[in-house]
Amino acid sequence: MRIRSGWVPFTILLALCSGLTVLTGGQRPLFAQGAVNVPPAQYEVSVDKDVMVPVRDGTRLATDIYRPEGVEEPLPVILIRLPYNKDRYGGATRPARFLAARGYVVVVQDVRGRNKSEGTYRIYEGDLTDGYDAVEWAASQPWSSGKVGMYGCSYLGETQIVTASTLPPSLTTLLPQAAGGVIGTANDRHTYFGYIEGGAIALSAGFGWFQIMFPSGNPMDFSLLESLPTIDMLQKAGTASADWDEFFTRELDDPHYTEIGYISDDDRFDVPSLHVNSWYDLGVGETLYLFNLMRENAESDRGRDSQFAIISPSSHCASESMRAGARVGDLEVGDPRLDYLRIYLDWFDFWLKGTENGVTGMPRLQLYVIGRNEWIGADEWPLVGTRFTDFYLHSAGKANTRDGDGALSTEKPARGASDSFVYDPANPVPSRGGSLCCTGNPDDQPGSFDQSDLQDRQDVLVYTSPPLEESLQVVGPLSAVLYVSSSAKDTDFTVKLLDVYPDGRAFNIQEAILRARYREGFDQEVWMEPGEIYEMELDLHATGYEFQPGHRIRVDVSSSNFPRFDRNLNTGGNNYDESEGVKATNSVHHSAEYPSRIVLPVVPR
Repeated sequence: MRIRSGWVPFTILLALCSGLTVLTGGQRPLFAQGAVNVPPAQYEVSVDKDVMVPVRDGTRLATDIYRPEGVEEPLPVILIRLPYNKDRYGGATRPARFLAARGYVVVVQDVRGRNKSEGTYRIYEGDLTDGYDAVEWAASQPWSSGKVGMYGCSYLGETQIVTASTLPPSLTTLLPQAAGGVIGTANDRHTYFGYIEGGAIALSAGFGWFQIMFPSGNPMDFSLLESLPTIDMLQKAGTASADWDEFFTRELDDPHYTEIGYISDDDRFDVPSLHVNSWYDLGVGETLYLFNLMRENAESDRGRDSQFAIISPSSHCASESMRAGARVGDLEVGDPRLDYLRIYLDWFDFWLKGTENGVTGMPRLQLYVIGRNEWIGADEWPLVGTRFTDFYLHSAGKANTRDGDGALSTEKPARGASDSFVYDPANPVPSRGGSLCCTGNPDDQPGSFDQSDLQDRQDVLVYTSPPLEESLQVVGPLSAVLYVSSSAKDTDFTVKLLDVYPDGRAFNIQEAILRARYREGFDQEVWMEPGEIYEMELDLHATGYEFQPGHRIRVDVSSSNFPRFDRNLNTGGNNYDESEGVKATNSVHHSAEYPSRIVLPVVPR
């Protein structure tokens, strides 16, 4: 079936550049500074619907082909692969029309087992070979120039990374957005679709996403997040998924994940890529890790030297829609507009049409620094001149709540002390904001919010610096090292980095969780013994943030962040199939021998 239609514009065409600035010390001018209008549509667009494209095992994948009318073929191709229904998902149909109206053939394909495609759907199952075959099929068509790019956000970005790891000869460029969830064993991160972190399950996001993917027809019942056992939640909601069960039951080092396409440190790449993500989106640290990995593991100079990234301050897949006076949650972030569509078109025009437009002269990294509320440009991650600075936890043993005696300082503690709290799985610390998506819950929003009332809880340890005399710019990967003990065989520890305003509001910047049984690696479970002190290193992903004079740096430590992450029931059991938990007395130690700390990437301004 062939459908003819006119161009449907993006609502985000008004997102123009403004407020772009440059820092010194290895940092560079930005690309497209100033209001550059996106070229208007040149062509009407027609669509060949439901072309059934065979892949190597005989499965046929339903594919729509968007083609500009009145332009001489062959043309370069942009491929979009998705599980969300190619017929109605705006994250595929809108860019398909936008790009086709500017001289590209755009191929939009349902992954196997979804919508009209044949086969059985499992997350990424078949994508390694199906993506390769789709690229080479598109390159071989009479309307194709033989050059194929890929585009899309979230799952649509992750399919690009999976495909690129198979090195299809016709794959010429990528533009993956919010694609960090495809990390498997790379750098021992084990994020697995963004729904596993530190060995814990990203519960609210997973619960929402799986219901969106496998709708029961019933309204979403978010009270089910409180129910136990957690593995039964989807069934109670009226739906089920083998992938949901596997997130809980499959061992984190199972080779299955690598076999179906999750990225490992050994994967090879050779395709120029423009990575896009946001500080309050899923997997921003993993996106920047991929930026480096795809340089280090490139097959050629072109692949190594043509990795670029743009990191905005927004939430999931929302970079292009940000306006002047934007907020992410309740946090004001200034004017983060950037001429994304102009950059995207120039990127594809350069790599697929050979247009000399200077797009590769932009900095490899364009990062928006929240707090300063300006863009900076750089070529390396971490940035040249970064000083990874230890900020140590201090107290006299009463750091509980924001009214306690917890302090944060670059001075290493000289005397021994510890802070303790009781973690009760029946009364976890509530989640508020953060880097999440897809919960389906309008009351569960991503971004940065005042956390100060949560810091009145006795099960939250609070460590705060004195007011800053001058600004402190923190841009890079974040980590925390805790020395901990527990009365339980297994428990969780959480860390949250915050900016405390002079009026007392405390806004979250980044956060992390680590299940204690995985403190020695995700390939083994090691239990805790009462009275023993253990080192735990938590990955807080990454940020671009500048603390202003008069503000204070704060670190919260606890053992829950619910329902963003599932609760550890403290039994040493599976957690996912248990219905009863026990209380745990958990302690954080800080002394010369046990220097608990957060490590901040300080960049000279």
